[in-house]
Amino acid sequence: MEAAPARRVDGYAPLRDYAVIGDGRTVALVARDGSIDWLPLPYLDSATAFAAILDRDRGGSFQLEPDEPYAVERRYLPETNVLETSFRTAGGAVRVTDALTLDGGGLAPFAELQRRVDGLAGRVPLRWRVEPRFGYGGAAVGFGRRLEHPVATAGSDALGLVTFDAGEVEERQSGWNGRFEATAGSSALLALTYAHLEPLVFPARGELDARLEQTNATWRRWARARVYDGPWREQVIRSALALKLLVFAPSGAIAAAATTSLPEEIGGKRNWDYRYSWIRDSAFTIAAFLRLGCAAEAEAYFWWLMHATQLTAPRLHVLYRLDGGIRTPEQELPLDGYRGSRPVNIGNGAAEQLQLDTYGELLQTAWLYAAAGHRIDPDVGRRLAGLADFVCEHWREPDSGIWEVRSDPVHFTQSKMMCAVALDRACALAGRGLVPRRRLDAWRAEAAAARQFVETNCWSEEKRSYVRFAGGDELDASVLLAVLHEYADARDERMRATVDAIARGLASGPFVRRYTGEDGVPGSEGAFLACSFWLVEAFARGGRHDEAAELMAQLLALRNDVGLYSEEIDPASGEFLGNLPQGLTHLALISAAVALAEETG
Repeated sequence: MEAAPARRVDGYAPLRDYAVIGDGRTVALVARDGSIDWLPLPYLDSATAFAAILDRDRGGSFQLEPDEPYAVERRYLPETNVLETSFRTAGGAVRVTDALTLDGGGLAPFAELQRRVDGLAGRVPLRWRVEPRFGYGGAAVGFGRRLEHPVATAGSDALGLVTFDAGEVEERQSGWNGRFEATAGSSALLALTYAHLEPLVFPARGELDARLEQTNATWRRWARARVYDGPWREQVIRSALALKLLVFAPSGAIAAAATTSLPEEIGGKRNWDYRYSWIRDSAFTIAAFLRLGCAAEAEAYFWWLMHATQLTAPRLHVLYRLDGGIRTPEQELPLDGYRGSRPVNIGNGAAEQLQLDTYGELLQTAWLYAAAGHRIDPDVGRRLAGLADFVCEHWREPDSGIWEVRSDPVHFTQSKMMCAVALDRACALAGRGLVPRRRLDAWRAEAAAARQFVETNCWSEEKRSYVRFAGGDELDASVLLAVLHEYADARDERMRATVDAIARGLASGPFVRRYTGEDGVPGSEGAFLACSFWLVEAFARGGRHDEAAELMAQLLALRNDVGLYSEEIDPASGEFLGNLPQGLTHLALISAAVALAEETG
């Protein structure tokens, strides 16, 4: 990637300019200009210490950049989630290595953020500033010293700064500043150490260096153990590494994204908290884990799903907290929002909606897990049967659909399709003796009835397509999931026609909109990147390999300089929109790549 200047608009970096680092508990977003603008602590779904991405003035950040004009280029160290940023100025070059280090045992901080600065050539003056703002910028922060190190505290949270050869620390009311000069062969280090309800640790330089090296080695071992060897391996492994950052190690859950309230429209109101685990994503997640040889992650995720959903069984919540809880009340924060995009929300009010598609996705997940040879115990089997019974009783009801619209419930086509999938998978599990068979005939009958409803009420001869909801004429890209989750064969006449209709009506080049029509929220949104990858897979499964490969190539060209995707993209400008990194986008990329590899041999 060619070096280029970093830029900001109204004090905000473009969303495309962010990379992500993490340690299995939390994540940090690093801009191309070296500013860490997002860091929740202690966990990914906690309140933040840095949130300048949502409020440049009050959010807090950790800035580190040359003190003169520069060009910048970045990469992840190969097969890792350790970020390397190279700055070049008229007088020299310097490299910054950023990592949230992985715990190697022994006495270590609860969380540790390392920023290593290596001089490459000439002389480069640098400046840095740390401004912690706990509680999304709303908590009172106390500044002081412990063992001669600067410390910021708020309640039971403590953040300490350790520096080596990074200049004198200047303590201010809002944080800490410093300046130093990097020269060829020099090596400076700044480390933030975090503690929550425990003593704050201040590591020695040798400990920090060893932990960074161990972090690199751990990521490399994990990446090299992935079994995918088809086309686009580099992009698939990068997506796998991005997904690994969204896995919450203490529970095995996977977050939909690392952030909250990054807008789907600049200045708009479509700003949601995605730091939860959606049942919608479960089948894609388990499939990706199994295809990539992530046995430990697949097992942990499946059993997390089973434990979380038992709290509300047989009713499924749309999403669950990463600890398996169900309370996610929506609250508005007093922040300006990314480039003035308000409201800034935490929590997600869609959690208690009725989304019937989730039953199909969860039972598909169980089927994939069992078909891969994993155990399903009798208690879980009984609960899965209870989900199938729930579908029999409720599939005829209107719901809010996969896109969790805020308008009145309707009979969404994709929801009805997934109800049929749910019952088909229950029958398949019963055939293997993994769920009770007592209602097998009822499941078969209701699956047939759901299919009849779809084929009679959700197909438009005029559009030559399955439509968004029964009796409507709007298109919806989510019906592509009929192919991906095997409701119908991709070569079926109606499915082929539907794929064509979506390509004509919702796609423009590589960009695919989710749907047409109202959804109860004002404003517009960008093209939804997962839908574009779904179209790739639908083309591939339908034997249209050249179209699939061409679209795949176009989509891979849209990733940012370090291989990440957000939720959406602005077709006009190419700018990222929505929360990032977006798990569903990377899951869809993996699924599309696997489909192309399978279909083309």
